[in-house]
Amino acid sequence: MAPIAIAFAVLGLTGSAGDLGIVLAAHSIVLIGLLLVGGVVGDRVSPRVSMLGADVTRALSTGTVAALLLTGTAEIWQLAILYAIDGAATAFFNPASTAIVPQVVPGPRLQEANALLNISRHGGKVAGPALAGLLLALGSPGTALAVNAATFAVSAACLLGVRAAQPQAAGEQQTFLLELRRGWREFFSRKWMVAVIASAAISNGIFFPIWQVLGPTVASESLGGSSAWALIASMFGLGGLVGGVVALSVRPRYPLLVSESLIVLIGVPTLLLAIPAQTGLIAAGALLSGSVVGLGEVLYDTIAAQHIPADALSRVLAYDWFGSLALEPAGLALVGPVAAAIGTSTTLWLGGVTVILCQASVLLVPSLRRLEARPYATGPVPPPRPVEAGD
Repeated sequence: MAPIAIAFAVLGLTGSAGDLGIVLAAHSIVLIGLLLVGGVVGDRVSPRVSMLGADVTRALSTGTVAALLLTGTAEIWQLAILYAIDGAATAFFNPASTAIVPQVVPGPRLQEANALLNISRHGGKVAGPALAGLLLALGSPGTALAVNAATFAVSAACLLGVRAAQPQAAGEQQTFLLELRRGWREFFSRKWMVAVIASAAISNGIFFPIWQVLGPTVASESLGGSSAWALIASMFGLGGLVGGVVALSVRPRYPLLVSESLIVLIGVPTLLLAIPAQTGLIAAGALLSGSVVGLGEVLYDTIAAQHIPADALSRVLAYDWFGSLALEPAGLALVGPVAAAIGTSTTLWLGGVTVILCQASVLLVPSLRRLEARPYATGPVPPPRPVEAGD
């Protein structure tokens, strides 16, 4: 609910796409700045504890935003600071939420577990925008954010019941910088992972700023307002759910070859917004885009867990998240001024085409095309790889 509620809260206060970009950029900058810290903390204290702390923090920050909006005292700088706090908590939650999976399920069930988590995640992206649209129609952005704050408290309560087997680190605990260096070596030694993250950095720096800033703007100006955008955003979430369901039953031998071949379709709804097409057609494009993203996330998360030592997984995934989101703050800050300078439609056309070409280029990396899924033998999660000379 938060991205839609925040978007229309800012547009309601100032009507400025630039102000919306600033608020979203504040969230993104802090998130990216703390991701590597969050990765090390997740490996040190356990992913579960990191996730719990993050949910409590997000419940408080989102609840404060809701209170300011409902009392009519909100200002842009307040929204930017509080949404940045939400970003800080997310930096601890995201790497841990993927790293905890091998601690909870045995290896043979890893892809199914990731698929179920993706179904849950994208199910929220379906229900969240739909509920946000309803609450915006009946109430206000403050109402939607108050409900959203409560969902973080529910998430924390659910995590209290999770039991995860934290892998033991090989050898004595090292300093923060040494642990960070090991995470970097594990990440950078895998060229397929570097290629995926480099393309994701460019795509995320273009697609999601356009989607989050210009999408609501086009909906407000040409498609009838918040209800149209809530439908489109819900369809993107529904697509992710569909992708997760597909991932329950498909086990490609070359997962990244399949996922990266399909994910070039992510730019379709951006091109449809550029026209702009009718709301239903844009929603169908969002459904397609979300589906390939959802399937790709499951296949990527699974193969990452199969090929990375368990005791370094949070740190490596922190580099993953860091790289993927590195250009997003600049994109969020610039998309409003760029659209004002060259036009919203032109910005959408250029962005959509660039994203498609960027994603297609990943397929040129041989190690990515050849990387095979690594089957686990039936049994518990395999132990972490011992530290070797040079680690």
